[in-house]
Amino acid sequence: MSDFSQDATRRSAKAGEITLNYYEAGVATDVGGGLPLVMLHGGGPGASAWSNFGRALPGFATSFRTLLVDQPGFGGSEKPPVVGNFYRHAADHVVKLLDELGIDRVHLLGNSLGGGTAMRLALEYPDRVGRLVLMGPGGLSLNLFHADPTEGVQRLMDFGANPSRESLRAFISTMVVDQSLVTDELVEERFADATAPGAQEAMRSMGVSFWNPETAEDGMLWREAHRLRKHTLLTWGREDRVNPLDGAMVALKLIPKASLHVFPNCGHWAQIEAADEFREVATAFYARHSRPTESSEGRASDRGRAPEGERSRS
Repeated sequence: MSDFSQDATRRSAKAGEITLNYYEAGVATDVGGGLPLVMLHGGGPGASAWSNFGRALPGFATSFRTLLVDQPGFGGSEKPPVVGNFYRHAADHVVKLLDELGIDRVHLLGNSLGGGTAMRLALEYPDRVGRLVLMGPGGLSLNLFHADPTEGVQRLMDFGANPSRESLRAFISTMVVDQSLVTDELVEERFADATAPGAQEAMRSMGVSFWNPETAEDGMLWREAHRLRKHTLLTWGREDRVNPLDGAMVALKLIPKASLHVFPNCGHWAQIEAADEFREVATAFYARHSRPTESSEGRASDRGRAPEGERSRS
């Protein structure tokens, strides 16, 4: 039986001038044309690849070589100051990580902040991307009826002003409908990560990249949605209190190959709150990439398998 524990799957590699932490399990199969799957987590306090996707890893690893990547400034990855807008900053480093690992092309799955990173990566490096699944993505979500900031974003800012367990619990409570998921263990785990050395400075640097007029506009990805030519599945929790469902409408209209799946009785963390349905929907969507009309878009070598011995690199 495979060991999908955090310690057993943890890896690290250079991504340009910094080192990124990631978790890896599974091998390439025929599902999705054999492309690896890269998952990019959200951006709340204490967020990390493992916190967002650790429980989803065993299920996805049965079909894909799956990599959960700590974005720059989060989890076990290095935390340099953000240069430019965070989405571009993170996307560039993820591509450098793929270069280091010898991976040519991948499917992307991004939640919230990670959805924005995935979108920017697909726009700037289209030949590196197969299909995208975006979960309540940042930058692409444009609220038509809800006020800004949303409840979830306001709770995030409250934590920044007062980083306590109580303010963190209030933030996490906006992520899900089922409040039993907001456990003491989860709060303690996220609080430890959120207050680790360099974490709060990294959070502030990321936040500034979305508020500074010189870099904020680069994060308004909805303005570039019409340029995305990849098959894109927008997924949303119907009760999302961070990036509400009405935020999906502009992206759904503008992205030429977009579709939308809505999970009922679900908040911002569909991969946790609707875990089985989310995995089934996402896997079926990626599986359609193997159709000849779509797979022919890539080069013959674009199956994303690592070179001999690559899986032992750490």
